[in-house]
Amino acid sequence: MINVSDLRRGIGIELDNKIYSVIEFQHIKVGRGGAQARLKLRDLRSGAIFDRTFSASEKFRRIRIDRKPVTYLYVDGDTFHFMDQESYDQISVSRAILGDAVNYLKDSMQLEVNMYGEEPIGVELPLNLIMTVTQTDPGFKGDTATGGTKPATVETGLVVNVPLFVNSGDRIKVDTRDGSYIERAQ
Repeated sequence: MINVSDLRRGIGIELDNKIYSVIEFQHIKVGRGGAQARLKLRDLRSGAIFDRTFSASEKFRRIRIDRKPVTYLYVDGDTFHFMDQESYDQISVSRAILGDAVNYLKDSMQLEVNMYGEEPIGVELPLNLIMTVTQTDPGFKGDTATGGTKPATVETGLVVNVPLFVNSGDRIKVDTRDGSYIERAQ
């Protein structure tokens, strides 16, 4: 069991027979009342995010989340298949569990799958990836007075807003947390 005072960002807990990850933690001391904790939690199975307040005396069951190094293999409908790099077993993960991570998966990509027991509950992507622009409109000379951007489609189908000087075939670095352009890659 874990006390409210021991909670930190990234810790996994079980609550009402569901598993959650703590996204944000805020300790609140109210005038005459007891201390409280305001948590922002992510349901690890559905991906839903919500806020909840608990008293300081509350206790939770801590869960263990393991990370397995895997290689992305292929997609079959709404199921994505990965190979465990240690045991060479295949791990299948549904699109609903992966969420926005499906926009960044490239063939033979190395990443980590988060496991709760034998159940995959998500993937850990690198903070940024280098991707190739497959389609974008050409930028025109003198079209930079406002520092404008234009949409560009990358190899995985993700659409990223890029500066006007980026052309089809260019390699760009993309932030996987929010899908934003970082810089042009070499």
